[in-house]
Amino acid sequence: MNPSTSSRLPVPGADEREHSDRLLQRLREEIASHGPMPFSQYMERCLYAPGLGYYSAGATKFGEAGDFVTAPELGELFARCVARTVQPVLEMLGDDADFLELGGGSGAFAEAALLALHAEGSVPRHYLILEPSADLRERQRERLATALSPELFARVQWLDRPPEQDWRGVLFANEVIDALPTTRFAMRDGEVYEEYVALDGEGRLMRVDRPADALVAGAVRHVERDLETEFANGYRSEILPQLPYWMQAIAASLTAGIMLFIDYGYVRREFYQPDRTDGTLMAHYRHHAHNDPLYLPGLNDLTASVDFTALAEAGNQAGFGVAAYLPQAHFLIAAGLQQAFESAYEEASDEAARYRLAQQVKRLTLPEQMGERFQAMLFARGMDVVPLPAEMLAADQGARL
Repeated sequence: MNPSTSSRLPVPGADEREHSDRLLQRLREEIASHGPMPFSQYMERCLYAPGLGYYSAGATKFGEAGDFVTAPELGELFARCVARTVQPVLEMLGDDADFLELGGGSGAFAEAALLALHAEGSVPRHYLILEPSADLRERQRERLATALSPELFARVQWLDRPPEQDWRGVLFANEVIDALPTTRFAMRDGEVYEEYVALDGEGRLMRVDRPADALVAGAVRHVERDLETEFANGYRSEILPQLPYWMQAIAASLTAGIMLFIDYGYVRREFYQPDRTDGTLMAHYRHHAHNDPLYLPGLNDLTASVDFTALAEAGNQAGFGVAAYLPQAHFLIAAGLQQAFESAYEEASDEAARYRLAQQVKRLTLPEQMGERFQAMLFARGMDVVPLPAEMLAADQGARL
């Protein structure tokens, strides 16, 4: 652990520390039995280990009481804009169109999106939530059962795995790719190494590099070829060699419709800038960001920025075409943020509610907030025409990929 990390972060309570120590003990046992684990495996354990991982344990994750705030947690404007974008697609596909959300968070997005689609008369046949966390699934169920009419709630279904039967409709993922367990690589004398998590002589977690296997090395060499450069000695960053396989797994059965991914990240040449020599990996603990992923495992959200060029490649390999790629601010404005804000402003009950709406718009669109840091990528398949707003197509920056 880096002493400077613990000194500037909130002090964990006794229950939190005990929780982290239980996961730490499990990690130690696994490393002692099987040897150092790839960082991607360590990240997977920290986020998803049953009962102990960040997303599978019971603490509040989202909103002001959690560790970070996602766009749907700010209020309804984000979901209303997404609903406005996908509504023509659902209408075009007809009565058997479904909506699939990957990772439902607190349920805030599902609630606002379903209410917005219902108001427009374009409710999907089923609203599917692919949620691996039993804890989050229960929170979503309670929230939606309270917030929605029985008829609307009856359309919500939870999935353990992607649909196996062919389906048509919309797949939506907000801040999902950044939480996929990432591989960390490093360059040494022209060779590709992979970062592992090991134990030092006193049983503490430490990071070590080992020669990369063919999959990781091949993924890094692909990036180098695409950028027409070689990474410098000592350069370290992240890569998702499994992304094409993950995309195939979640999207193969979507035969007609669109996918919308919103996340923070860059096109490839910006992601792998020469001066970004330690990648984009971040840990989030109670609204404090830091860069020590070994500190308090299980209590931190670990994320890495998205290489949107890699996401586009994975979508293409799965049989989809990129329909639009643009910063979140441009996406939301093209999706009718102004109209959504004005109608919500008129409905607001008091001045405090109107102030919160104005703050929402700022957080969602200002460049130094989410507006430029977050990007939206839309994919399409099996549709003769993709009915996206003209303003969205005009703002497309797909040429930058």
